[in-house]
Amino acid sequence: MNEPDQEFTREILRKVRQIEIRSNRLVSEALAGSYHSAFKGQGIDFEEVREYQAGDEVRSIDWNVTAKMGSPFVKQYREERELTILLAIDVSDSETFGSSDRSKRERLAELGALLAFSANRNGDKVGLLLFSDQTEKYLPPNKGQKHVLRILRDILFHENQSKGTDLNEGLRFINRVMRRRAVVFLLSDFIIPEYETEEESVEDLFFKELAATRRKHDLVCARIHDSHEMELPNVGVVHLEDSENGEKIYLDTSSRSFRESYAKRIAEDRERFNKRLRRRGVDNFEFSTDSDYVGALREFFRMRETRRSR
Repeated sequence: MNEPDQEFTREILRKVRQIEIRSNRLVSEALAGSYHSAFKGQGIDFEEVREYQAGDEVRSIDWNVTAKMGSPFVKQYREERELTILLAIDVSDSETFGSSDRSKRERLAELGALLAFSANRNGDKVGLLLFSDQTEKYLPPNKGQKHVLRILRDILFHENQSKGTDLNEGLRFINRVMRRRAVVFLLSDFIIPEYETEEESVEDLFFKELAATRRKHDLVCARIHDSHEMELPNVGVVHLEDSENGEKIYLDTSSRSFRESYAKRIAEDRERFNKRLRRRGVDNFEFSTDSDYVGALREFFRMRETRRSR
């Protein structure tokens, strides 16, 4: 191994170790019990059938067994103690943007690491899907510290085959490959291209695929943004280039009316998108590159726990 390769390997190990230490500390201190309370017992596994007893619910009767045996039998279930977690992370080029000391991708990596270590601490399986406008990397759900470190390394240092974005590609892969019910965290900036097919917009197609995923899995959308994507700074005329398709434009950010109009449109689009998620029963939370994602995650866990206790 030559010197540049050795230096890159050392950088990988340093970065992975740094996030491992931070994530383990946060799991122990800031999120202790929250993950478990938010997700444990969400599923039930079929265990056996037994003869009907007075007081059993009619809806639990297994009519096939009842017909064969000539007397009523009911299905018994046990609480699912082990969860399967899938981290589905958008690694398209729009995630490389960041106006603070962290890019969106780096923040997504930190959040993914925190979720992976939380799952590992609770004895759950965790898998990884990285996607752009194609499937970039898939690690099937598994257990153990070594597996979690492999996930962290791939989130941080995977080199993309493509720059583009297609959230539907990630959802289609999940719907095709994940047979067993899982808690799916879809991590993205959810910047969806604004073009239409012959019949529907790309966003409409996304929500159709999202609904299919929601029917099979417990789906959570974690949306990241950068503050400069929400409100443009006053820096005069700027030259912008789309990192995914290469499109270039000039903007005059010195215009107050333009900045206000931009911020209003972004806020309206964001609220409309979140409403569509809520209508489909999809949980979501948001955080930015310069904000406390741990606080956002803790608040999300608290919301889930409160809803379950009602």
